[in-house]
Amino acid sequence: MGTKSRGGAAAPSGEHAPGETAGPQREQRPIEGYLLADFPWYGLDEAWTGPRWLTQVGLSADGTVEHGSLGHGDEPTLKASLPMADPAPDAQRFVVVVTLAQRPVRRSADGTGMLEATSVSAAAWLAGAGLLSGTWPNRMERSLRQDWLDQQTAIAWELADDLDGPAWSTLTLPVDGAPTPFRYRESEYGWVLAGTTGDGAHLGAYGRGLSAYGLGLGVVKDVRDYEA
Repeated sequence: MGTKSRGGAAAPSGEHAPGETAGPQREQRPIEGYLLADFPWYGLDEAWTGPRWLTQVGLSADGTVEHGSLGHGDEPTLKASLPMADPAPDAQRFVVVVTLAQRPVRRSADGTGMLEATSVSAAAWLAGAGLLSGTWPNRMERSLRQDWLDQQTAIAWELADDLDGPAWSTLTLPVDGAPTPFRYRESEYGWVLAGTTGDGAHLGAYGRGLSAYGLGLGVVKDVRDYEA
């Protein structure tokens, strides 16, 4: 799921479609990438008292940290074989907050072209791709899984490019205490939201089993609190 969005953002690093494998890379602790970012990370605010955990950051071609996600609740796995909408008592419950660096129009790392400015649509795309990476239906025949994922990924991209469309509603949540409007949608696999803070940060979030209503977000004081 390394497809590029129009904002120059790739799908969450370390989260691969069925059948894909990660390329060779230096062994490192996930926290290292987060500490290299030149922008603040966002997560659920202090009202959240449950588990917190890291995913991985997304890097540009020159190694600059461009985005990353911070998890809350159960870490999503692909072990569950129940339909995503099944309200089983042991269903995974999680919220993942995506932070996308604010970047202007800029030249690509190889100097051959230009990258569009990052945007709330790119944050929505990252959140939608992240939700799919952790919730695709395990009961589906293996031969059909990639087709399903390709189809759902294309739909997520189209929806992210049309945040004013009928698939989205408005949900206002506090970000560091300030009411902030987000675009919000639900599906049988979970929910996705995206917005831009008063400071210009592009945020996305996705979750399953936990309602988005009533959540609060804020700048993370020390991202190492998310390290197990």
